[in-house]
Amino acid sequence: MSATDIHLHRILIIDFGGQTTQLIARRVRECGVYCEIHPWDLHAETITDFAPTGVILSGGPESTIEAGSPTIAQALLDLNVPMLGICYGMQAMVNQLGGVVEAHRGESEFGYALMNVSGECSLFDGLNDSAGSEVQLDVWMSHGDRVASLPAHYTLVGTSDNAPIAAMANEEQKRFGIQFHPEVTHTKQGAEILRRFVLEVCECAGDWTPGNIIDNAVAEAKAKIGDERVLLALSGGVDSSVVAALLHRAVGSQLTCVFVDHGLLRLNEGDQVMQLFAENLGIHVIRVNAEARFMNALSGVTDPEAKRKVIGNLFIEVFEEEAKKLTGTTWLAQGTIYPDVIESAASSTGSAHLIKSHHNVGGLPEHMALKLIEPLRELFKDEVRRIGVDLGLPAKMLYRHPFPGPGLGVRILGEVRADYAQILREADDIFIQLLRKHDLYDKVSQAFAVFLPVKSVGVTGDGRRYDYVVALRAVETLDFMTARAAHLPHEFLDEVSRTICNSIPNVSRVTYDISSKPPATIEWE
Repeated sequence: MSATDIHLHRILIIDFGGQTTQLIARRVRECGVYCEIHPWDLHAETITDFAPTGVILSGGPESTIEAGSPTIAQALLDLNVPMLGICYGMQAMVNQLGGVVEAHRGESEFGYALMNVSGECSLFDGLNDSAGSEVQLDVWMSHGDRVASLPAHYTLVGTSDNAPIAAMANEEQKRFGIQFHPEVTHTKQGAEILRRFVLEVCECAGDWTPGNIIDNAVAEAKAKIGDERVLLALSGGVDSSVVAALLHRAVGSQLTCVFVDHGLLRLNEGDQVMQLFAENLGIHVIRVNAEARFMNALSGVTDPEAKRKVIGNLFIEVFEEEAKKLTGTTWLAQGTIYPDVIESAASSTGSAHLIKSHHNVGGLPEHMALKLIEPLRELFKDEVRRIGVDLGLPAKMLYRHPFPGPGLGVRILGEVRADYAQILREADDIFIQLLRKHDLYDKVSQAFAVFLPVKSVGVTGDGRRYDYVVALRAVETLDFMTARAAHLPHEFLDEVSRTICNSIPNVSRVTYDISSKPPATIEWE
């Protein structure tokens, strides 16, 4: 399938600063429809160039009745395509189309609510979460202001206790506003409501599927690279691994991967990377054993941010040294994914805040005369994993817990040393293997061990020992923005502690971190 086909139907998501805007996009993609997120103050030319099949307006933290609050671009309102306003998006529609939004006179509505479906609406018809005679939907609200009166040609189709106008519809123009958030799992029928809007109201074909994405990416890579050579820094992580498999399918032996083993990987990970890619998939991988070099560079460095910079800068230095040896290479592949692009993009007018800068976004160093190819640039992480499975990569590798870019360098508190890294590798492996053995690994979002450079008194047989401390960390989270410590069984933690202390002579004590995020972070550094 060609690139034109896979992008033929597309939803434009306007971001008003809501915390769940990316979740809206993921739900649309789950319907098999391509979408992009753009800031509310995007240029009219961007709207014209994008040519959306439909528009979704996100929620946001502002108040539409305050001066200077974000507004819907007139070019969007002038489009003759379906539109769905969510929370702030609905209130912005009302405010700009002649209705009235007012500050909430009573209690604001945050959290679970029951919405009474009070009229016919193609988004709600036939849906009901109530066992009684009333048609009601379990929804998730998050708003302070509320709609007081509707714009002309819109009808009331939903009410709640604190929002007398909780949903509105203009069926003729195929435009809708809902005060609740359909993208979150707390809204029971939310996925179905978005599916109806995208597939039925907007009449999108649903061609955005893993198989089509792969075919599209392979065709584009072949067309771009031609008979030239391409270089990829392979880390063994999900993104670079999927890029390697994808480009290998596209250009075969024209791809060379450089795997920099900095000595801060998990137990046996370097050998596993080589076995998977070089031996099983037949991809040309150059392994650079640079552990001694990294340890020398990290000697005496204790500040977490300084360690990250040392590791990042030296990684680039080693990679560039290897790249210079490969004559005839004209392309550099990167594992940039769509959230990297979103988080690194400032507003088109400069009025939106830049969230963060990402190492994969923003071009190449000037001294590297290579062209850039980013096959995953349009994909979310869950989409990357799904196409990785289709490309033949093992699910066990694709669905591993997140691992920091600097590796164990930020899980060893203080100075990084080779002996500390080996102790941590062994402890971490015991923890992970026991999580898998007890069917707990997939029930937590992230789990790992941390090395503490302090010693504690212990007892072995009749002897006294004075050795290091290891902390265990396991969290449950949906978005990694907030997290709570996983409630692992005490008997399980006891088994992990005993196994670590009995198997690793240098560890005398194991602790379990019960801190939530916030106030703590998930990683210790």
